Amino acid sequence: MAEIEFLINEAGRSAPTFLFGHGAGATMEAPFMATVATGLARRGVRVARFEFAYMAARRSGGPKRPPPKVDLLQVEFREVVQALSCDGPLIIGGKSMGGRVASLVADELFAAGDICGLLCLGYPFHPQGKPEKLRTAHLAGLQTPTLICQGTRDPFGTDTEVAGYTLSEQIELAWADDGDHDLKPRKRVTGLSHEEQLERVCEVAATWIKARG
Repeated sequence: MAEIEFLINEAGRSAPTFLFGHGAGATMEAPFMATVATGLARRGVRVARFEFAYMAARRSGGPKRPPPKVDLLQVEFREVVQALSCDGPLIIGGKSMGGRVASLVADELFAAGDICGLLCLGYPFHPQGKPEKLRTAHLAGLQTPTLICQGTRDPFGTDTEVAGYTLSEQIELAWADDGDHDLKPRKRVTGLSHEEQLERVCEVAATWIKARG
Protein backbone atom coordinates (compact mmCIF):
# COMPACT_ATOMS: atom_id res chain seq x y z
CA MET A 1 0.00 0.00 0.00
CA ALA A 2 1.29 3.46 -0.91
CA GLU A 3 1.89 6.14 1.69
CA ILE A 4 -1.36 6.91 3.45
CA GLU A 5 -2.64 10.46 3.38
CA PHE A 6 -4.98 11.60 6.12
CA LEU A 7 -7.43 14.48 6.09
CA ILE A 8 -7.61 15.64 9.70
CA ASN A 9 -10.28 17.71 11.43
CA GLU A 10 -8.62 18.65 14.71
CA ALA A 11 -10.44 18.91 18.03
CA GLY A 12 -7.68 19.24 20.63
CA ARG A 13 -4.62 17.18 21.52
CA SER A 14 -6.26 14.70 23.89
CA ALA A 15 -9.59 14.45 22.03
CA PRO A 16 -10.80 11.03 20.96
CA THR A 17 -10.09 10.26 17.29
CA PHE A 18 -12.54 8.77 14.82
CA LEU A 19 -10.83 7.01 11.91
CA PHE A 20 -13.38 7.53 9.14
CA GLY A 21 -13.45 5.26 6.07
CA HIS A 22 -15.42 6.20 2.96
CA GLY A 23 -18.14 4.35 1.05
CA ALA A 24 -17.52 2.27 -2.07
CA GLY A 25 -18.01 5.05 -4.62
CA ALA A 26 -17.12 8.27 -2.80
CA THR A 27 -13.84 9.95 -1.88
CA MET A 28 -12.85 11.11 1.60
CA GLU A 29 -13.80 14.63 0.47
CA ALA A 30 -17.38 13.72 -0.48
CA PRO A 31 -20.00 16.09 1.01
CA PHE A 32 -21.33 13.46 3.45
CA MET A 33 -17.82 12.74 4.73
CA ALA A 34 -16.95 16.42 5.05
CA THR A 35 -20.20 17.33 6.80
CA VAL A 36 -19.89 14.54 9.37
CA ALA A 37 -16.19 15.23 9.97
CA THR A 38 -16.87 18.92 10.56
CA GLY A 39 -19.85 18.20 12.79
CA LEU A 40 -17.94 15.74 14.97
CA ALA A 41 -14.87 17.99 15.26
CA ARG A 42 -17.07 20.88 16.35
CA ARG A 43 -18.29 18.62 19.16
CA GLY A 44 -14.84 17.65 20.41
CA VAL A 45 -14.01 14.60 18.28
CA ARG A 46 -10.87 14.59 16.13
CA VAL A 47 -11.62 13.00 12.76
CA ALA A 48 -9.08 11.36 10.47
CA ARG A 49 -10.33 10.61 6.97
CA PHE A 50 -8.42 8.38 4.56
CA GLU A 51 -8.90 6.59 1.24
CA PHE A 52 -8.44 2.97 0.36
CA ALA A 53 -5.77 2.44 -2.29
CA TYR A 54 -8.22 1.89 -5.17
CA MET A 55 -9.84 5.26 -4.51
CA ALA A 56 -6.59 7.12 -3.84
CA ALA A 57 -5.25 5.86 -7.18
CA ARG A 58 -7.88 7.89 -9.00
CA ARG A 59 -6.22 11.09 -7.80
CA SER A 60 -3.10 10.26 -9.81
CA GLY A 61 -5.06 9.52 -12.97
CA GLY A 62 -5.66 5.86 -12.30
CA PRO A 63 -8.69 4.03 -13.70
CA LYS A 64 -12.08 4.22 -12.02
CA ARG A 65 -12.08 0.73 -10.59
CA PRO A 66 -14.54 -0.83 -8.14
CA PRO A 67 -13.34 -1.77 -4.66
CA PRO A 68 -11.19 -4.90 -4.38
CA LYS A 69 -12.30 -7.92 -2.34
CA VAL A 70 -13.16 -7.19 1.25
CA ASP A 71 -10.24 -9.31 2.51
CA LEU A 72 -7.78 -6.89 0.91
CA LEU A 73 -9.66 -3.91 2.31
CA GLN A 74 -9.32 -5.41 5.78
CA VAL A 75 -5.55 -5.63 5.35
CA GLU A 76 -5.51 -1.99 4.27
CA PHE A 77 -7.63 -0.89 7.22
CA ARG A 78 -5.22 -2.54 9.66
CA GLU A 79 -2.32 -0.73 7.97
CA VAL A 80 -4.16 2.58 8.23
CA VAL A 81 -4.73 2.09 11.96
CA GLN A 82 -1.03 1.45 12.46
CA ALA A 83 -0.08 4.50 10.39
CA LEU A 84 -2.35 6.91 12.26
CA SER A 85 -0.92 8.73 15.26
CA CYS A 86 -3.29 9.90 17.97
CA ASP A 87 -2.95 10.81 21.63
CA GLY A 88 -6.48 10.08 22.79
CA PRO A 89 -8.81 7.08 22.45
CA LEU A 90 -9.34 5.69 18.93
CA ILE A 91 -12.68 4.72 17.42
CA ILE A 92 -12.76 3.22 13.93
CA GLY A 93 -15.56 3.02 11.39
CA GLY A 94 -16.97 4.66 8.35
CA LYS A 95 -19.71 5.26 5.86
CA SER A 96 -21.30 2.14 4.36
CA MET A 97 -18.43 0.00 3.01
CA GLY A 98 -15.92 1.78 5.23
CA GLY A 99 -17.95 0.86 8.29
CA ARG A 100 -18.38 -2.72 7.14
CA VAL A 101 -14.63 -3.19 6.66
CA ALA A 102 -13.95 -1.63 10.06
CA SER A 103 -16.47 -3.98 11.66
CA LEU A 104 -14.61 -6.99 10.25
CA VAL A 105 -11.30 -6.01 11.90
CA ALA A 106 -12.72 -4.35 15.03
CA ASP A 107 -12.62 -7.27 17.46
CA GLU A 108 -8.95 -8.12 16.88
CA LEU A 109 -7.99 -4.45 17.27
CA PHE A 110 -10.21 -4.08 20.34
CA ALA A 111 -8.72 -7.20 21.96
CA ALA A 112 -5.23 -5.81 21.30
CA GLY A 113 -6.13 -2.53 22.98
CA ASP A 114 -5.66 -0.53 19.77
CA ILE A 115 -9.24 0.81 19.62
CA CYS A 116 -12.09 1.38 22.05
CA GLY A 117 -15.10 1.42 19.73
CA LEU A 118 -16.68 1.14 16.30
CA LEU A 119 -18.97 3.69 14.62
CA CYS A 120 -20.85 2.82 11.41
CA LEU A 121 -22.87 5.35 9.43
CA GLY A 122 -25.32 3.62 7.09
CA TYR A 123 -24.23 0.02 7.57
CA PRO A 124 -24.80 -2.15 4.45
CA PHE A 125 -26.59 -5.04 6.13
CA HIS A 126 -27.21 -6.52 2.68
CA PRO A 127 -26.66 -5.46 -0.95
CA GLN A 128 -29.39 -3.20 -2.30
CA GLY A 129 -32.28 -5.28 -3.61
CA LYS A 130 -30.84 -8.50 -2.16
CA PRO A 131 -32.12 -8.75 1.42
CA GLU A 132 -31.37 -12.47 1.49
CA LYS A 133 -27.59 -11.86 1.17
CA LEU A 134 -26.92 -10.72 4.72
CA ARG A 135 -23.61 -9.25 5.90
CA THR A 136 -24.41 -9.80 9.56
CA ALA A 137 -22.80 -13.11 10.62
CA HIS A 138 -19.88 -11.44 12.41
CA LEU A 139 -22.16 -8.89 14.05
CA ALA A 140 -23.89 -11.54 16.16
CA GLY A 141 -20.81 -12.13 18.30
CA LEU A 142 -19.12 -8.73 18.05
CA GLN A 143 -17.28 -7.80 21.27
CA THR A 144 -16.36 -4.22 20.37
CA PRO A 145 -18.65 -1.46 21.69
CA THR A 146 -20.46 -0.32 18.55
CA LEU A 147 -22.84 2.40 17.43
CA ILE A 148 -24.63 2.07 14.10
CA CYS A 149 -26.42 5.19 12.84
CA GLN A 150 -28.93 4.00 10.28
CA GLY A 151 -31.73 5.57 8.26
CA THR A 152 -35.11 3.93 8.87
CA ARG A 153 -35.66 3.53 5.10
CA ASP A 154 -32.09 2.63 4.17
CA PRO A 155 -32.33 0.22 1.19
CA PHE A 156 -29.31 -1.64 2.60
CA GLY A 157 -31.18 -2.34 5.86
CA THR A 158 -34.41 -0.69 7.03
CA ASP A 159 -35.55 -0.51 10.63
CA THR A 160 -38.07 -3.29 9.98
CA GLU A 161 -35.42 -5.57 8.46
CA VAL A 162 -32.81 -4.91 11.13
CA ALA A 163 -35.31 -5.68 13.88
CA GLY A 164 -35.21 -9.30 12.69
CA TYR A 165 -31.41 -9.68 12.74
CA THR A 166 -29.37 -11.31 15.50
CA LEU A 167 -26.96 -8.62 16.67
CA SER A 168 -24.50 -8.54 19.55
CA GLU A 169 -25.51 -6.82 22.78
CA GLN A 170 -22.47 -4.58 22.21
CA ILE A 171 -24.23 -2.96 19.25
CA GLU A 172 -26.37 0.13 19.78
CA LEU A 173 -28.59 1.42 16.99
CA ALA A 174 -29.38 5.10 16.51
CA TRP A 175 -32.16 5.54 13.96
CA ALA A 176 -32.29 8.56 11.68
CA ASP A 177 -35.99 9.14 11.06
CA ASP A 178 -36.95 8.55 7.41
CA GLY A 179 -33.25 8.51 6.46
CA ASP A 180 -31.94 6.81 3.32
CA HIS A 181 -28.45 5.29 2.93
CA ASP A 182 -26.96 8.79 3.33
CA LEU A 183 -29.26 9.31 6.34
CA LYS A 184 -31.13 11.89 4.23
CA PRO A 185 -34.81 12.33 5.16
CA ARG A 186 -37.64 13.58 3.02
CA LYS A 187 -38.28 17.11 4.23
CA ARG A 188 -42.00 16.87 3.50
CA VAL A 189 -42.12 13.90 5.90
CA THR A 190 -39.83 15.01 8.72
CA GLY A 191 -39.47 18.76 8.27
CA LEU A 192 -35.71 18.25 8.39
CA SER A 193 -33.09 19.02 5.76
CA HIS A 194 -30.22 16.62 5.16
CA GLU A 195 -27.87 18.98 6.99
CA GLU A 196 -30.18 19.19 10.00
CA GLN A 197 -30.44 15.41 10.12
CA LEU A 198 -26.67 15.01 9.99
CA GLU A 199 -26.29 17.55 12.80
CA ARG A 200 -28.51 15.37 14.95
CA VAL A 201 -26.53 12.28 14.00
CA CYS A 202 -23.25 14.03 14.84
CA GLU A 203 -24.60 15.00 18.25
CA VAL A 204 -25.54 11.41 19.06
CA ALA A 205 -22.29 10.02 17.64
CA ALA A 206 -20.03 12.55 19.40
CA THR A 207 -21.69 11.91 22.76
CA TRP A 208 -21.25 8.17 22.27
CA ILE A 209 -17.62 8.49 21.17
CA LYS A 210 -16.63 10.69 24.11
CA ALA A 211 -18.21 8.19 26.51
CA ARG A 212 -15.84 5.49 25.24
CA GLY A 213 -12.75 7.26 26.60
